[in-house]
Amino acid sequence: MTKQAANLRSARWFAPDDLRSSGHRSRMMQMGYDEKDWGKKPIIAILNTWSDLNACHAHFKDRVEHVKRGVLQAGGFPVELPVQSLSESALKPTSMLYRNFLAMETEELLRAHPIDGAVLMGGCDKTTPALVMGAISAGFPMIFLPAGPMLRGNYKGEWLGSGSDAWKYWDERRAGTISEEQWTGVEEGIARSYGHCMTFGTASTMTAIAEALGLTLPGASSIPAADVNHIRMSTRCGRRIVEMVWDELTPDKIITADAVHNATTVAMATGCSTNAVVHLLSMARRAGVPLTLDDLDKAGRTTPVVANIRPTGDKYLMEDFYYAGGLRALMSEIKDLLKLDAMTVSGFPLGETLKGAEVYNSDVIRPLSNPIYHEGSLAVLKGNLAPDGCVMKPSACEPRLRVHEGPALVFDSYPEMKAMIDREDLDVTADHVLILRNAGPKGGPGMPEWGMLPIPKKILKQGYRDMLRISDARMSGTSYGACILHVAPEAHIGGPLSLVRTGDIIRVDLPNRSIDMLVDEETLASRRAEWVAPADKYERGYGWMFSKHIKQANEGCDFDFLERQFGATAGEPDIF
Repeated sequence: MTKQAANLRSARWFAPDDLRSSGHRSRMMQMGYDEKDWGKKPIIAILNTWSDLNACHAHFKDRVEHVKRGVLQAGGFPVELPVQSLSESALKPTSMLYRNFLAMETEELLRAHPIDGAVLMGGCDKTTPALVMGAISAGFPMIFLPAGPMLRGNYKGEWLGSGSDAWKYWDERRAGTISEEQWTGVEEGIARSYGHCMTFGTASTMTAIAEALGLTLPGASSIPAADVNHIRMSTRCGRRIVEMVWDELTPDKIITADAVHNATTVAMATGCSTNAVVHLLSMARRAGVPLTLDDLDKAGRTTPVVANIRPTGDKYLMEDFYYAGGLRALMSEIKDLLKLDAMTVSGFPLGETLKGAEVYNSDVIRPLSNPIYHEGSLAVLKGNLAPDGCVMKPSACEPRLRVHEGPALVFDSYPEMKAMIDREDLDVTADHVLILRNAGPKGGPGMPEWGMLPIPKKILKQGYRDMLRISDARMSGTSYGACILHVAPEAHIGGPLSLVRTGDIIRVDLPNRSIDMLVDEETLASRRAEWVAPADKYERGYGWMFSKHIKQANEGCDFDFLERQFGATAGEPDIF
């Protein structure tokens, strides 16, 4: 065995001449392997989030074999390790409840097995941050393989986008402007292939962030799932991870303050999902980079949106983004805003990976001189309603609602909201501010995607399609509208949102980043004294652990015992 091979982590399991290692070797032989299969080769874990209930990852059952082929070509030994799938469309109350569960599983699975490096197979919303968080904490060389977006949806010749068009057409059905037959046609045409959402929702946002962090091979996040180039990329990931093991290219050498800067900038330039906030915060903090909401707001004020992709854009989908040059082309357009010396899993700094990138359609990927929105995708608001902050997507709401004052209509739970929202006698106008509370990290539980509250039916019939909505929940990355989310602290733990009463005047001033309820402090103090904490949602199991240890949205919703600890701010890296 060479000195380099002797230094492999897996050698601790198989190399020693003792009884314990003999047991490891004999059990590998039991499965038909011999020393030529392990011994002097890096053992590469392929963490596969495939399941029969995850349509986004339906092709992973096949793609894993292509990853294995690449590992074998490079002289490694591939082992597939199935992990939780976290299907966004199938899990209740929300896949966010289980993001940290998958992060823990990833970390412990890698640490407990004879693993030298890992390929992370993810894409559906929470799988990307969960896998990355766990792999960061494990600390072994790793590379991320994105699932890729599905093909464009289609109904009667019209392009359909996941989520975004479902919301749009459902409102029209509630308003009575389309038939049940038309709605069924939308259902049948909106998801035409395997792969994650083809809008720039949370899935595309998170895989783009993974690439901007330097965790994917160049261009990997843009390839449609059904494109043969996705197969080739899978094999390339398998080959490259073996080289990364020999080069000892670990996450701490990649995910630096500069990498987090790049990821945040790219997120803003792509018109990212609001979900990017909790995931960026948690991933950065796992890597020891103390990203804050203020950093994100600063990036949002200075980074134009140049990706003309729905739901922020008005026409195009991820397939068009790929044909236009993909994320490499977008990053080349905004390279003056990026830290080009940041290292990537390719073994080259980001700037090197962008050489030769071209934009083939300047309406899909706009130049900085002609963005679709002059400020970034997200804004952070603070005030007496959200002292620790909340987030909004300014580019996705009607301009009239960016500065707005109106009476609150409060719902204490999602079932209460659902039961009332279509009532013809609901006392509501288009100027009301809809509030859903007790839907945050602890209250949801898990902070479900309930934040895009439906417009009341009577308001839809009046012709309105947007209203100001406030919640401690999240919303789908495919959503849109004047939705203010992630209110912190959440209502369930006694945050100010718990004190709002129907009829209170709420004032939102987006340009000045403020959100307040116009209620005097004496009244609020009286309400605070009367407030009774709701009972915990769980008495046992993972849910109980989640409730005891989950952090608030402004800190990324990681578990308090998993996040890296930060000391004084002196000497901490300047991200923006």
